[in-house]
Amino acid sequence: MSQVSASVPSDPRSARLQAALASQEWDIIVVGGGASGLGTAVEAATRGHSVLLLEGHDYAKGTSSRSTKLVHGGVRYLAQGNVSLVREALHERGLLRKNAPHLVRDLGFVVPAYDWWAGPFYGVGLKLYDILAGKLNLGSSKYLDREQVLARVSTYQQDGLIGGILYFDGQFDDSRLAVTLLRTLEDFGGVALNYAPVTGLVQEGDKVRGVVWRDQETGQEHRSRAKVVVNATGVWVDDIRRMEKPDAAPMLSPSQGVHIVVDKKFLPGDSAIMIPRTDDGRVLFAVPWHDHVVIGTTDTPVPDASFEPRALDEEVEFILKTAQRYMDPAPTRADVRSVYAGLRPLVKAENTDGAGSTAALSRDHVIRISDGDLITLTGGKWTTYRRMGEDTVNRAEALAGLPERLSITPGLHLHGWSEEDRPDHWKVYGSDAERIQALPGADTSIHPELPYTEAELRWGVRMESARTVEDLLARRTRALLLNAQASIEAAPRVAAVLAEELGKDAAWRDAQVEDYRQLAEGYILR
Repeated sequence: MSQVSASVPSDPRSARLQAALASQEWDIIVVGGGASGLGTAVEAATRGHSVLLLEGHDYAKGTSSRSTKLVHGGVRYLAQGNVSLVREALHERGLLRKNAPHLVRDLGFVVPAYDWWAGPFYGVGLKLYDILAGKLNLGSSKYLDREQVLARVSTYQQDGLIGGILYFDGQFDDSRLAVTLLRTLEDFGGVALNYAPVTGLVQEGDKVRGVVWRDQETGQEHRSRAKVVVNATGVWVDDIRRMEKPDAAPMLSPSQGVHIVVDKKFLPGDSAIMIPRTDDGRVLFAVPWHDHVVIGTTDTPVPDASFEPRALDEEVEFILKTAQRYMDPAPTRADVRSVYAGLRPLVKAENTDGAGSTAALSRDHVIRISDGDLITLTGGKWTTYRRMGEDTVNRAEALAGLPERLSITPGLHLHGWSEEDRPDHWKVYGSDAERIQALPGADTSIHPELPYTEAELRWGVRMESARTVEDLLARRTRALLLNAQASIEAAPRVAAVLAEELGKDAAWRDAQVEDYRQLAEGYILR
């Protein structure tokens, strides 16, 4: 599966499906293909355990493709006094910067000061942020005068601006990191399959000993056994837990975070904006990303987890109103290229009913083991995905009697590792970029307002398990988030390439275009 040629290959899913069905018993089955599931699977595979990962939709379909695109310690958590969480996240930020330099970059953030006390107040906190990062710090924070602030962020509101604080954090492409972890897992002999929803658990006596899953493309049902099963399905962990215990009390209280994406003109420099306290007590970021700007986020409790959460009008208005107070020019609804929402898997305290603000619920990751030995991992964030996986596999080894081996992931170069400085959208492929550029369509743009080429579509199908137009436009490329309308216009050609690669007919191709149009319309503000 590591070779790719210019000729049309056979459907790569058949080899993955065959591999998924080959083992009589896996050491570990991981359910869920987001940050926590992929991190756990990579951790297990790199320790030499046999691993099967099953994802019901596409990798990073849920929360893991809808983040603020930051690899960060969490300045807000520091303000809340959660020093241990910040220290751990800053350490993991430094490791990820070294292990995936093609996906993570240093980014300067400018905190404005419009009051005399703001500079010293935030300056002290951010110095502590530097100290907690230790040897893995990305750069020292420092005070900026008014002119220095405007030199870095020319679009800050100038009235009343006194100065500001510059500090450094990391930035990344979330779904591309997920795909990179998928490729890393396969590099180490792990097996993964998307569009393979788990529909039940295999139980022997009172113990969980495997899963029942369905191949979404054929409808066929399969049973796979394992020494231990890890439930890493993000905001849907309670669904899997109830397959074992139908009356299991919910672990989570989901919260929705919304972002808008606008043109680069609203933040033309290379620095990001951080507003340390909005009206709802969160921070607001405006972050340069793939030649656009991501602005967010919100914290809205939601009663149920949806695979396609939608931004509420009041959330969008809150972001625009807050941006208007600090940015000049400030974006309006008409300037929004895309709006997206993601759900945070916030963990309730075990002895409460979860009432109250989601902003106060735990952002730490939590591992719980059921009476039947089902391991559930949830909470956390992208920055700490590796530590989440390490902790989970440690527990899994002890629980299942697997050989206990040291983790190698703190220093593991992820698939495609490269420090070569490529143009922005090619850089995320790392050392694979040259191979993609050798494919047909490397010089053929999919749309005048998008940076992507047809060669990337073919690579996404052949090497990165893309199965739908949505997979290609939302997560292998980031077209849906950068410009939802342009991605709809590109969909017919994307579907044609996909159908050619997979040997599908015109009816299938047309259905893909219509399915994608309906989905992408939800990312456009009307």
